[in-house]
Amino acid sequence: MGARSKARKRAVDLLFEAAVRGDDPVTLLADRVGSPDVPPVSDYTITLIEGVTAHRARIDELLTEHAEGWTLARMPAVDLAVLRLGLYELLWATDVPDAVAIDEAVQLAKSLSTDDSPRFVNGLLGRIAGIADRLRATL
Repeated sequence: MGARSKARKRAVDLLFEAAVRGDDPVTLLADRVGSPDVPPVSDYTITLIEGVTAHRARIDELLTEHAEGWTLARMPAVDLAVLRLGLYELLWATDVPDAVAIDEAVQLAKSLSTDDSPRFVNGLLGRIAGIADRLRATL
């Protein structure tokens, strides 16, 4: 697994943990950075957590709008963390190609969630990727 893939996995873990605890992801991240009790946190994990948190309202709005019959509350928490990260990379991480953002999110869903999750993540992010250029122009 590459360094960025590991950073994405760590970011999803932290986003999931923060959601379950009802904590702010950046605050949870700050508690982990430099802590001798946990493995080091990569710069890319920090970028992802800060980016998802900064754009979370817009990310959740887009997920809600394009999730066809699903509410955010109905989605498994791990799927929601994966989707938030994937959508952040899709729209705001200019150095990550769209196909890579989607593929990485699908791989995370395969390894962390249900058998149906990869297809769901792929479909939802794929729908949004179809209009990503238009969305990026309004960010």
